[in-house]
Amino acid sequence: MKKQILIIEDEEQIARVLQLELEFEGYGTGIAHTGPDGLIKYREQQWDLVLLDLMLPGLNGLDVLRRIRATEADTPVILLTAKNDVADKVAGLDLGANDYVTKPFEIDELLARIRSALRFSSKAVVEEDSHLHQFVDLSLHEQTREVKRADRSIELTPREFDLMLHLLKHPNQVLSREQLLDAVWGYDYYGDTNVVDVYIRYVRKKIDVGDRGSLIQTVRGVGYVLKEQVGE
Repeated sequence: MKKQILIIEDEEQIARVLQLELEFEGYGTGIAHTGPDGLIKYREQQWDLVLLDLMLPGLNGLDVLRRIRATEADTPVILLTAKNDVADKVAGLDLGANDYVTKPFEIDELLARIRSALRFSSKAVVEEDSHLHQFVDLSLHEQTREVKRADRSIELTPREFDLMLHLLKHPNQVLSREQLLDAVWGYDYYGDTNVVDVYIRYVRKKIDVGDRGSLIQTVRGVGYVLKEQVGE
């Protein structure tokens, strides 16, 4: 799928040149020539990157950036400015811009900065997704060790966390007590195998609160499965 780039630039000739160059490189584009129109167009669809001129009629680029970052922090924004004033560049970066290019600029440099910003953005999304595990209304983040169910924070001990993580990595898959014991306690564990049942009870008490259905189902004679409860 084409990456979509929004060009917010009041100089129509520059905007058109940017559009042609970007489309030649395989990007999809949209154009707005004023600050208010840029915000409207930005909110009309999902954009992968924004090229934002600082000197815009109606609403200047810094104000547009401020409004974008007030509701959305991840879309890369590259500032386009004819100014050499360091204060404007610093202000833009402080407001959440990812990069800036001073006019007149070489198109090859701008394209390189766009590729870099898109790569960084894609990497951040992949890294975040790879550490976040979700099932129904339960979420667990490996790095922050935050566990929530329906936006309610849940405190788990380290062993409970490891048990819940393993279940989340294998949703709808029946796991035997031996499999859970090996994965969470290790192959060299020689204690009571009933420890799995004990910790399953601990975790259930913490995540199955109120009218929330049980997510950890018992498979009699086998083990447990992370599965949404349907009916009684």
